[in-house]
Amino acid sequence: MPESKSNEIKAIYQQLIEAWNDRNARGMADLFAEDGESIGFDGSHSIGPEEIFSHLKPIFKDHPTARFVSKVKELRFLGTNAAILRAIAGMVPRGESDLNPEVNTHQTLVVENIDGKWRIQLFQNTLAQFHGMPELVDQMTEELREQIT
Repeated sequence: MPESKSNEIKAIYQQLIEAWNDRNARGMADLFAEDGESIGFDGSHSIGPEEIFSHLKPIFKDHPTARFVSKVKELRFLGTNAAILRAIAGMVPRGESDLNPEVNTHQTLVVENIDGKWRIQLFQNTLAQFHGMPELVDQMTEELREQIT
């Protein structure tokens, strides 16, 4: 696939992360397709921009959400109009400067080109606990620390 398409998809992911970091529920929700789905690390599940917005708005209003730091690990096309982006992410609590390794995640984004515009069909955020393998938590945390700006 052309590098321009890869860059467009990475830009959508970056917009998603920036909207979270800005606590912008509308900005995040508007990146999704009409039937796009969001699955949070707590298992919460929302479908469509309006439901996603309604789910995120009180979270941002009532909780001091941590800032995501992320790194794209893989981008794979599924034909010409769909792709999967896989990333790792960590969270820096508000007022702090380092990651909380207990909430490192694997993030999966499935996007589709709809009428010439990339839209999120699925965003899934899965905790990376690595039960019984603390060295993998440490490895992921160190890799994410390199992304902190």
